[in-house]
Amino acid sequence: MSGHSEALETLRELGYRLTPQRMFILAAVAEGTGHMGVDEVHRRAKEAYPYMDIATIYRTLHLLKKLNVVTEVAIGDRMHYELTDPHGKHHHMVCQSCHGAYNLSPHYLEEFRSTLVSEFGFEPDLEHFAISGTCASCREKADGPGNG
Repeated sequence: MSGHSEALETLRELGYRLTPQRMFILAAVAEGTGHMGVDEVHRRAKEAYPYMDIATIYRTLHLLKKLNVVTEVAIGDRMHYELTDPHGKHHHMVCQSCHGAYNLSPHYLEEFRSTLVSEFGFEPDLEHFAISGTCASCREKADGPGNG
């Protein structure tokens, strides 16, 4: 079953109606490549359903995030969305220069979580975790010829 099909099934199982607007928005996110901004989701959904308004996009994405059907990540000063992968959860590294978002496997955070629990008795919520910094490509450009 595809991520899109699983997302629709989750809505159905939780008792939410599969309105045309929800289906078009889910399809837009599912067909996107990676992390999509609200404007891109709106553009894609509006191609399929010309009467789609931006308020519906925001409300629906908020609901889908609450239901853990989509994952939200801040890239730059805007939120971006992708379908939540129930089989392969991941976190994000976000470049402050180019605003690229890169997946980070959860196993990298396991030692961090263990340290917080053992040393501080604190159980972190690392479900939606993003680390900001500078990607290798932007660091290379900054350290390139004539910059050192």
